[in-house]
Amino acid sequence: MTTQIKSARDGKETGQMKSVAKTENISPQTVREKIAEGKLVIPANIIHIKKNLKPVGIGRAVTIKVNANIGTSSASSSIEDELEKLRTALDAGTDTVMDLSTGPNPDEVRNKLIKNCPVPFGTVPVYEMIIGRTIEDINSKVILETIEKQAKQGVDFFTIHAGVLREYLPMAAKRVCGIVSRGGALTAKWMLLKNKQNPFYELFDDICDIMAEYDVCFSLGDGLRPGCIADATDEAQIAELKTLGELVLRAREKNCQVMVEGPGHIPFDQIQKNMELQQQYCHGAPFYVLGPLVTDIAPGYDHITSAIGGTAAGYWGASFLCYVTPKEHLGLPDAQDVREGVIAAKIAAHAADVARGHPRCAEKDKKLSIARAALDWKKHIESAIDPKTAEKFHSEACIKSTGKTLPDEDYCTMCGKDWCSLRINKELVKLFRK
Repeated sequence: MTTQIKSARDGKETGQMKSVAKTENISPQTVREKIAEGKLVIPANIIHIKKNLKPVGIGRAVTIKVNANIGTSSASSSIEDELEKLRTALDAGTDTVMDLSTGPNPDEVRNKLIKNCPVPFGTVPVYEMIIGRTIEDINSKVILETIEKQAKQGVDFFTIHAGVLREYLPMAAKRVCGIVSRGGALTAKWMLLKNKQNPFYELFDDICDIMAEYDVCFSLGDGLRPGCIADATDEAQIAELKTLGELVLRAREKNCQVMVEGPGHIPFDQIQKNMELQQQYCHGAPFYVLGPLVTDIAPGYDHITSAIGGTAAGYWGASFLCYVTPKEHLGLPDAQDVREGVIAAKIAAHAADVARGHPRCAEKDKKLSIARAALDWKKHIESAIDPKTAEKFHSEACIKSTGKTLPDEDYCTMCGKDWCSLRINKELVKLFRK
């Protein structure tokens, strides 16, 4: 049994480590050292590696990554729709994808998505465990068999809600929004009905053994994440976070890669504290945050509230941003929502990388700025984070102002010729050079 972290500890640089080093423009030695420390993960199931996986590194030593959630539900179960969302997410530049399917035929959906997914692929195994069963039917056999089956299918990382302990439930009951995590809520209900401790916590060593066999990375789920800013950074969230820190060490001892999931809804002024607490309690494991959303009053625009929080989270310590779409809290996203969610999260990740001094990221901004100053619309659009939307808006503006899709190269679609500050500036530069 060889995992990325075991290889790193043994001083071996795997092909996946070398691939990540090349992509990130850092040395393979740095990648290996950070993986050995548990501060960098490469979710790369040995089954998926043999198919079509392009390795991705997640941690503070590399650029901040973005995840897109897709998946069927009992209300919408078209595999074709999910494949379209997958293609859209990949086209928009997502770094990873998670299948959160709760609809029928989960194995068929998962197999088709993995087959068409060249980036790390994650799931929440408890969702499949409940399909066709009551919560009381879930037992140790169901849990371990489901996790092993999904590992054999090539899933690269699992969200496992092992930190929601029975003694934390009274804390969550005091909240405005209670438990908003589906996996957390299902686990809480199981504990109350069975009057037992969290089965994922009790079976954690057995789960580690399965995940190590296929080198599936843990994404320790924050089942008690705050679902509104009124519940942020409360005793339930922090209690679970401390338990996740304990599980980080247990997973590493079992040669498993591990990252930790985080909130959620947090007021802007509490983001830094949350990122620092995670680093403290979770021993530097990469932090994977949902948003965070900085206000609750923007249904329909939560990709924006998420991007605001995601930029701050990335700057202060998060390594991985889960996208939020405009339909968050309102309905299931379609392909266009997926695109908007990915782009918003990528903007947040890039802005955070620039703020923390990542040189290659700042160069991207400079490249576009040089093109913009030169009124070089072709390079301007090519350098954009979303060239398709930039091209669409520019073409529409050109047609409206000139009747042409491509007017003179240096024509400004906002100011025309006489009023354009950039055009005037080009003239000033020529005068200064005389």
